[in-house]
Amino acid sequence: MEALKKNPLYNVYEQYGGKIGKVAGWALPMQFEGIAEEYKAIRKKAGLFDVSHIGKIQIKGKDAFNFIQSLVTNDIKDLKDNMAMYTLMCYPYGAVIEIILLYKLNENDYLITIKSGNVKKIFKWLINKKKKHEVSIINISSEVSQLELQGPKSEIILQGLTDVDLKEIKYLGFRRNVNVCGVRCLISRTGYTGEDGFEIYTSPNDLKLLWNSILEAGTQEGIKPVGSCVRDALRLDANLPPFGDELLEDVTPFEAGLKTYVNLRKSDFIGKNALQKENERGIKRKIVKFETGDKCNSEISGSNVIFNGKKIGVVAAEQFSPKKKKNMGLALVDSKYSKRGTIIFIKNMNDLVEAKVTK
Repeated sequence: MEALKKNPLYNVYEQYGGKIGKVAGWALPMQFEGIAEEYKAIRKKAGLFDVSHIGKIQIKGKDAFNFIQSLVTNDIKDLKDNMAMYTLMCYPYGAVIEIILLYKLNENDYLITIKSGNVKKIFKWLINKKKKHEVSIINISSEVSQLELQGPKSEIILQGLTDVDLKEIKYLGFRRNVNVCGVRCLISRTGYTGEDGFEIYTSPNDLKLLWNSILEAGTQEGIKPVGSCVRDALRLDANLPPFGDELLEDVTPFEAGLKTYVNLRKSDFIGKNALQKENERGIKRKIVKFETGDKCNSEISGSNVIFNGKKIGVVAAEQFSPKKKKNMGLALVDSKYSKRGTIIFIKNMNDLVEAKVTK
């Protein structure tokens, strides 16, 4: 059995009470103080994630713009230097390969971040699609570590560690070569929690200093270290689109509610023809949000969704919501069962758990 990969902070997690689990082949802190307390910290104060396992690929060269424009579903022609955007890469038949965060360093230099479990697949995909484009495609995942500081107190905490005016970094904007407690970083005003916050990229050698400094600086503001488990609850409660493993295989952007990331008016891109046809005829499946009144006895991701004794879909993700005190999740179902208020049932071991479509 292959050993789990470890982030540079692995030996630090225990000092903060981190409970380690497995995520896409990585040994990561699933929680520290507990999901409820970490959720509350991010919604009310601030929380700090170590997300160094996230994949990072640099694409640079004189054809970088045209190459990326041919791959992604959003139009990047108006993307300015030092700005980022969420966009998708799709297969020719329209299914989503990955949702990515695309950073434009300049016209010839871009950075994309992707789910850790997809790094090899995406890197191979990019190399195969390179063809005659004069670009370099470099997997820098192991060379760049990443922290995510999220919550309403994030700016106050981070501002105390840098002389750069963070108010000048607007949502989806970023600044390079920022000095944070003596460490050189790239800071972006991004995140996927529904709260204001920053993603901080730096050298693995400087990660421990940065982690400890941010937590120490945020003590008076109530900052807490937070683990992977709380991320799904934060996204679901904020009604953010599906991400990572929540995007089941062969799901299209329209089925996943990701239409805002698709521009069918732009020049040709991989998957455009298929998506145009689907846009015209409509979708037969849809990812919906649901909530259950009962706590499930086991993990239900991948479980069948039932209506009147018939399978109508499959659960994509499920998580307990500290806010609503209920289990919530996402499921891919036949479109005619996607109306808000529809009662569905989820196969949970030998039981059927009642659930209600909420979005």
